[in-house]
Amino acid sequence: MESIAAVALPDLWDRVVGTQSDPDLWVVVATLVVAFAAVIPHSVWRVSRNAVTIAHEGGHGLVALLTGRTLTGIRLHSDTSGLTVSRGKPHGIGMILTAAAGYTAPPLIGLGGAALLAGGRITLLLWMATVLLLAMLVMIRNAYGVLTVVVTGGAFVLVSWLAGPQVQAAFAYTAVWFLLVGGVRPAFELQAKRARGNAGDSDADQLSRLTHVPAGLWLFLFHAVSLCALIGGGRWLLEG
Repeated sequence: MESIAAVALPDLWDRVVGTQSDPDLWVVVATLVVAFAAVIPHSVWRVSRNAVTIAHEGGHGLVALLTGRTLTGIRLHSDTSGLTVSRGKPHGIGMILTAAAGYTAPPLIGLGGAALLAGGRITLLLWMATVLLLAMLVMIRNAYGVLTVVVTGGAFVLVSWLAGPQVQAAFAYTAVWFLLVGGVRPAFELQAKRARGNAGDSDADQLSRLTHVPAGLWLFLFHAVSLCALIGGGRWLLEG
């Protein structure tokens, strides 16, 4: 007689990697409206931006590891700023890619999520997000950061395990739309800070010192990546 685990594990695997039916178009549009409502009003953005910061600092951390650097810790702060610390050569391609990964990570993650949703992989997206958040939690080095990641990860866990297909779809589409739409605003905020002379140690300025390429061109790259991801990901979601 097969054990319960032997029966359950294949069923669980099929559930995770299998495809789910696309939600109705009105659900896709409604979740887009929710994403805009979480990004446009400044009072709401002050809170929701924490999720973008998680993706931003997670991007720094992941690329640091992929380029052979030693990731020592990540901090997330209540003002929605963050800090990722890694050890390795203070110059070279690894450091450049690590510095460039922050502002580009949220829109690119959103683009990847849009690709999964366009393929009907709603449950897979929710589980992948949960795994990435758990992996990031190990590297968080302050209490507020732990709280933020636990709350965010907990939402994905609860929806993945307890919610029905329609709720899962709405949650997944909202999360992806939020990363696509919310990934655009930070570059404009950085541009405004630099115009006021308040961002001398920003990612763009660090990249400028590393590459001798003007910080404005790096800022243009951040804009280009986020806007292209929004356009491309948005088409996938609306046409899926």
